[in-house]
Amino acid sequence: MPMPAAAEKSALLTWRTPMVIMICGCLISMIGFGPRSALGFFLTPMSEANFWGREVFAMALAIQNLLWGVGQPFAGAIADKYGTNWVLSFGAILYAAGLGLMAYSTTPGSLNLTAGVLIGFGLSACSFTIVIGGFGKLLPEEWRSIAFGVGTGAGSFGQFLFSPLGVYLMHLYGWQIALVIFSGIVLLILPLSLALMTPRRAPGAPAPLATQSVKQALTEAFGHRSYNLLVLGFFTCGFQLAFVTVHLPSYLIDRGISAEVGGWTLATIGLFNIIGSLTSGYLGNRMPKRYILSFIYAMRAVSIAVFIMMPPSTTATLIFGAVTGLLWLSTVPPTSALVAVMFGTRWMTMLFGFAFFSHQVGGFLGVLLGGVVFERWGSYDPVWWLSVFFGVLSALINLPIVEKPVLRPAAQPA
Repeated sequence: MPMPAAAEKSALLTWRTPMVIMICGCLISMIGFGPRSALGFFLTPMSEANFWGREVFAMALAIQNLLWGVGQPFAGAIADKYGTNWVLSFGAILYAAGLGLMAYSTTPGSLNLTAGVLIGFGLSACSFTIVIGGFGKLLPEEWRSIAFGVGTGAGSFGQFLFSPLGVYLMHLYGWQIALVIFSGIVLLILPLSLALMTPRRAPGAPAPLATQSVKQALTEAFGHRSYNLLVLGFFTCGFQLAFVTVHLPSYLIDRGISAEVGGWTLATIGLFNIIGSLTSGYLGNRMPKRYILSFIYAMRAVSIAVFIMMPPSTTATLIFGAVTGLLWLSTVPPTSALVAVMFGTRWMTMLFGFAFFSHQVGGFLGVLLGGVVFERWGSYDPVWWLSVFFGVLSALINLPIVEKPVLRPAAQPA
């Protein structure tokens, strides 16, 4: 006999206090984002072991970024309809399988399948974007902006933790065993996802107040000028982040700086990203979110330009990591909060997923162009300057966004 909807909801909430939900969601964000952010350290050893050019590894991770984005709206729609925990668990299994099989990929095709397809679709279903959608549904409205910041900051801590951990494991056991260990850690998402369980509506149960269909939600969103501007601006975030994550370690080695410095630079980005994400989430309740986004993109452009014009040094690199960290995923809290402000939370995970698709298209191009440009010209400089240009554009694109709920006609009695 099916449990009544009210009783089901009560049973689901007995142990899942807001604090439990936030802790488990943050752990999922940390585990989901951590191994992926450390994959750039596997570029050089894996390419040397298989006699590949850098464009082979870059192509696999470009596919990963693209499919992460392609899968995100679908994963978000399924999570909105059937429950966040099921999507997180399925994604964790794909992600773990991709990491484990990547260790034994010896051809470009197998690398594209494991590091590209499996990890890409896995991330679309178990990354912090799904966690943020769960927070939006399970936590009170006044907690959302700061919860988005905390969840994003937890992903950043994953980067801080897994970047040096990846380098350490490679030195201790070799790059293949390091990937297998990462695969096992990702499976911890399975039990943690129970805390983000959202109740399903039983057949025949009353429909929720928000009866908007998927088609209506998409038509409304893509007919809204501010949402389209938000989506376009998020492209730059993905382009810059993916390029730096994958190619910065090799860029530093080319300039005579050790791999260890690259590991600590990405760790520094992750550490300062916690501060940036929390600050962004905090400010999102106190000032216009479009101004926060414009400031972040403008400062990214400035920091990149200064970094690539300075002579190479460990100090300059770590300072760049700290500044970049403050501006890293701090775009996520105001972006996701703007989606909730404009359209509510009924289809929030899906609509943020489409914004994230734009982010990942940018990531695909950032990773791919990095590999292609380096192989052709022996330098990453053209892609660095393209990142500066996109930063300026996004700073301007976000300024006209209107931070108000969409106007919907009031429901009329039959």
